[in-house]
Amino acid sequence: MRYIISGKNIDVTEGLKGAIYEKIGKLEKYFTPETELHITLSVEKDRQKIEVTIPVKGNIIRAEQVSNDMYVSIDMVEEIIERQLRKYKNKLIDQKQASINFNQAFIDDDNTEDESINIKRVKKFAMKPMDTEEACVQMELLGHSFFVFRNAETDEVNVVYKRKGNSYGLIEPEF
Repeated sequence: MRYIISGKNIDVTEGLKGAIYEKIGKLEKYFTPETELHITLSVEKDRQKIEVTIPVKGNIIRAEQVSNDMYVSIDMVEEIIERQLRKYKNKLIDQKQASINFNQAFIDDDNTEDESINIKRVKKFAMKPMDTEEACVQMELLGHSFFVFRNAETDEVNVVYKRKGNSYGLIEPEF
């Protein structure tokens, strides 16, 4: 694997690089030597954040982790990526997709857990038409991080969601 390591508001020391090579290097068994890993370390106040992005044939495997210690963040992000890889492997097998970036031994290994999606609860509710501001107010009143509503202007189903920094986002369908 080829590591592309960068830092924002942090000097990437040899110790940090060593921790990255040691922890994230465990993932080498899953990938071919040509696979690139983009790793970004950043620091904001007490937040030590690592972002790992791995482009693989039309998809991106991405994970980020934040803690108050960069070494802890590195440990945790490796576990997240490994879990994502198991899910992605099941998808590759189920859909018979090409797997150029992965070692054949990883694809052939049958030691995978079934991580199928299990819906625990289905919720039905009437959607009265409302504008985006009213939808944001409803979302806040319910204490949710997103809210599905019928847009009074377009008569389409939209979603408002809460973003970092107390701002809002709107998802509108495009057909």
